[in-house]
Amino acid sequence: MLLKLKFTCTLLLLLGLTRLYAQDSTLVGKTIKWDLSQCIDYAKKNNIQINSLRLSKQLSQQDLELARAAKLPDLSASATQNFSHYNTNNNGSGLNNNGNSGFVASGNYGVNSSVTLFNGGLLNNTISQKGLVLQSSNLNILQQENDITLQITQAYLAILLDKENILYNTDLVNTTIAQVKLEQQRYDVGSVARKDLIQLQAQQAADQYTLTNLKNTQRSDVLTLKQYLLLPSNVDFDIVRPDTIVTSSSVAVTPLNEAQDSAYRTRPEIKNGQLGVQISQYDVAKAQAGYLPSLVAGGSIGSGYATGSGSGYFNQIGNGLTEQIGLTLAIPIFTRRVVRTQVEEAKINVQQSKLDLQNTKYVLSQTVERAYINVQNAQGQYDAANEEFKYSKESYRIASEQLKVGVANTVDFLLQKNLYVQAQQAFVQAKYNLILSLRIYDFYRGQPIKL
Repeated sequence: MLLKLKFTCTLLLLLGLTRLYAQDSTLVGKTIKWDLSQCIDYAKKNNIQINSLRLSKQLSQQDLELARAAKLPDLSASATQNFSHYNTNNNGSGLNNNGNSGFVASGNYGVNSSVTLFNGGLLNNTISQKGLVLQSSNLNILQQENDITLQITQAYLAILLDKENILYNTDLVNTTIAQVKLEQQRYDVGSVARKDLIQLQAQQAADQYTLTNLKNTQRSDVLTLKQYLLLPSNVDFDIVRPDTIVTSSSVAVTPLNEAQDSAYRTRPEIKNGQLGVQISQYDVAKAQAGYLPSLVAGGSIGSGYATGSGSGYFNQIGNGLTEQIGLTLAIPIFTRRVVRTQVEEAKINVQQSKLDLQNTKYVLSQTVERAYINVQNAQGQYDAANEEFKYSKESYRIASEQLKVGVANTVDFLLQKNLYVQAQQAFVQAKYNLILSLRIYDFYRGQPIKL
């Protein structure tokens, strides 16, 4: 059984195996072949988790706009209209006297406005904090895009591994078919024993079985990538196999300390952690505003009228017009430890956010170091597998020529062939492990993934 391409990065092991993507109805019924960059771009645009984070960013933008608007004066208007009935027929003596009855209409109208002049910096700190929250929302999107990029890359390279194995084994099957045909001719003229022919025929069947399994594996891996992208089921999907993939164990690897420094400077999770500390520090400043007085300016204008007062509507509105302007100063004296508790809790949250940032740096440092070790291991494995494959390939070629001219027995040939197949599988596996390890390590240094 062929080894499956695996992630060698701890972060990817922490990622979920299932991702939700939004289907693109414009692709229904089409045949598409995408390279790695197209797969990644499509995933970034259609991933539901990313789109959900984009909506969260819009909410953060609205919160920022609301915080800015809080510095503006408000304005409200009110209007009250009343109708009442009066009856003066009954004077309270039990006797009916001639009197009056009717309706009275009255109304009051006003406009009010207020603006905060000082509140201990609460409004300004809130605006600054909401701005940082908006930046954090952008970083959340970038972090999710990074996770998806690594996942898509793994799935894409798994398919490339399948395709290369299929190429090798197709050539192997064709060679075996030719060998069986030649052995059949020799058996027909009586120059070889029947068991030699049967052994080669059995090997041909085994090679075809292996090739069939490889094609099944490729179909399964293509389906996996297709499901990651959540493409419609009736889309005929495949990937573009690059003409060449640069693979070399002699590539100079960036020193670990430089890679870690680059990761600290560029990775969104680090920047997000730093913003988290600043956001929590603003909570302290906002809580401390509760110790300070607040000053609010306000003003109003209003008037009213009532029927039956002997004066017209507009005269009453004009004569009854009142204007008012004033200041309201609120001084906290004793808050039963509410403000102090809020300040202390905010300070604790600052310490927690600093610990979260420290942990994020530690995890990232470990991840980059593991990626660095994986590159070194992959380079060593590739060199060894390349040497083994080179010599096994030559030994297999010699054994094939010897079998062709009848100077090698079938058992020795099949043994050499099995060694060649094992070496070929190890070489292809090592090749793609090296490619994946290098791309992951460069990705943590801030380099985009390219094949």
